[in-house]
Amino acid sequence: MRIFQVILMTLAMLTGLSTAHAQGGAFGGGPAHIAAQLEAESGVPKPGGGTTIAFAMTPEKGWHGYWLNPGDAGLGMTVQWTLPKGVTVGVLRYPVPETLLISGLMNHVYEGPYAVLADLKVAADVPAGTHLPIRAKANWLACTDKVCVPESGELTLDLVAGDGSVPAAAQARFDAWRTHLPRPLGSEATYATEGGRLRLSVPFPASAQASDIHLFPLAEGLARYAAPQTVSRDGDRLLIETDAAQGGKGGAVQAVLRTGDHVGFLVTARPGPVAGGSSAGQWSAILAALGGALLGGLLLNIMPCVFPILGLKAMKLAKAGGDERIVRREALAYAAGIILTCLALGGLLLALRAAGGAFGWAFQLQDPRIILALLLLVTAIAFNLAGLFDLSAYGGGEGLAGKGGLSGAFWTGALVAFVATPCTGPFMAAAMGAALLLPLAAALTVFAGLGLGLALPFLLLAYIPALRRRLPRPGAWMGRFQKILAIPMFLTALGLAWLLGQQRGVSGMTIGLGAALILALLLWWLGGRQRAGRPGGWIALIAALAVLGGAVSALPTSAPAASENAAEAVHFDVAKLASLRAANKPVFLYFTADWCLTCKANEAAAIDRAETRDAFRKAGVTVMVGDWTNADPAITRFLEGQGRSGVPLYLWYAPGKDAQTLPQLLTPATLTALVR
Repeated sequence: MRIFQVILMTLAMLTGLSTAHAQGGAFGGGPAHIAAQLEAESGVPKPGGGTTIAFAMTPEKGWHGYWLNPGDAGLGMTVQWTLPKGVTVGVLRYPVPETLLISGLMNHVYEGPYAVLADLKVAADVPAGTHLPIRAKANWLACTDKVCVPESGELTLDLVAGDGSVPAAAQARFDAWRTHLPRPLGSEATYATEGGRLRLSVPFPASAQASDIHLFPLAEGLARYAAPQTVSRDGDRLLIETDAAQGGKGGAVQAVLRTGDHVGFLVTARPGPVAGGSSAGQWSAILAALGGALLGGLLLNIMPCVFPILGLKAMKLAKAGGDERIVRREALAYAAGIILTCLALGGLLLALRAAGGAFGWAFQLQDPRIILALLLLVTAIAFNLAGLFDLSAYGGGEGLAGKGGLSGAFWTGALVAFVATPCTGPFMAAAMGAALLLPLAAALTVFAGLGLGLALPFLLLAYIPALRRRLPRPGAWMGRFQKILAIPMFLTALGLAWLLGQQRGVSGMTIGLGAALILALLLWWLGGRQRAGRPGGWIALIAALAVLGGAVSALPTSAPAASENAAEAVHFDVAKLASLRAANKPVFLYFTADWCLTCKANEAAAIDRAETRDAFRKAGVTVMVGDWTNADPAITRFLEGQGRSGVPLYLWYAPGKDAQTLPQLLTPATLTALVR
């Protein structure tokens, strides 16, 4: 297999050479796809000491560079030095890499700006004032998911032996780069291979946070790079299990263990016993995630787009009377629709991530076409509740015992799951983050648990007669109540139109509202025919699909330019965050999305309040916001590094301290107390 990969990579490099020649961007002389610059922390290194130098690498959008061990394909950077007398350079030190799976090959890459560091030493007998010209011929490989281009650069530094002073800006920049280097782990790990499987036990305190865990071997012979890695905790140890590499020689091995976003440790492991408690540790993690998903799904029932449906279902129960068989069949169909939709969304999310995509929970609402379809669907439901037309699969209770009733209950549950799951509320955030790290079967169990929690109120009403007897008796009030339930659905439709505007600008929102207006006229026509006893449902359905198709094709293809208020907040950027922390600046970082009701509620109630802004301004707090309304791989990776798969997420960085995760329900007092 490795021979095949080498042949494949050679062909890719030959393709890249021809492409580079045409574009002037490789070993030739044109602009590179990964720009490289050689920088020094101090321009006047002290004799007897030295300084740190860095290859600052900046890939173009869509391009990536490679780690020291590139994985199944790729090449790391090589450097030929030309140094003055008395100057030596140490080994290259790479930051913690990212994973990129392409066509079943695992690549260890950097998809954003990164820096490779090295220590430069100046002999003690070098006189002060001596010019120290540093020359480096560097070769690296720049790739997209389709083509690779070998590139090179003649990089220079002109230093002068001096007092070793370091400018504050350079120190902050290099300190930010150092935070991405793997730190040495104080204790050795142990590993064992049996039946083609590798099990690794890494000392790691139970109190220490770790997420998005991945093992990057420094050399071949330890693990198969593309194989899934199962991670569990066993007290003060992390247990990692994956496929062992063929032809391993045993003995001491080294690897980088990623424990967060570009954060990790250099691990030395030797053959030895591996604790057998991984099963118990993994089961406890699965049960904790499942419990969080159940509670989180239960709380989703109070969302304005879900509560009307729950109320409607309660009315149908009241109309059903005491027929337990009918009531329970209806409840099971509703629950099946919810659970299967949650499983479908979760399975699709895991498949997209396995293919190398950077996706998180609620990824479906980052597509404006989905938002437009939901806008029209919610609009139709709202007019149905308001009595404009009749829809037996969703109406006030007719045909409950028949096939139409069960079908309607199932698709009602599917709709509930699709529109209710985007926000990660209390209990749910940690559960969804854990699901992305668990084995496939366990992850799908957590997604099913979320659906079960969402369906639980209706199941309880159906299976506990005492609760159902507390429902009001059927009567004329039910028609009025159904019309009242249309109000939150209209508000949901209005929110979806606003979200469409956030994603595709005023023109996108106008197209959405125009399509909703045409749909309303169509439904008004259908209601008139229904009251006259004439058919028209299929004509209305075909016309509605035509409206949806026309509106989707007319949507703008790009998002509107983001407005920036630098006085109040800065946009999320990993490098900017690192530089602020290196300068000991307090930072409040929050991640939001326009489709997240919890996020918007917290912003209105706590973040965008005058007392909060005044307190942060007086304390010199930088407010940084990560907007996840549209898909953003950098934000997705950062969220995963914090053990989350969705928004909201609120982090407080006190000067010189690690991040403090704040509650998901904020008050002004919670935020102002941070700076007291």
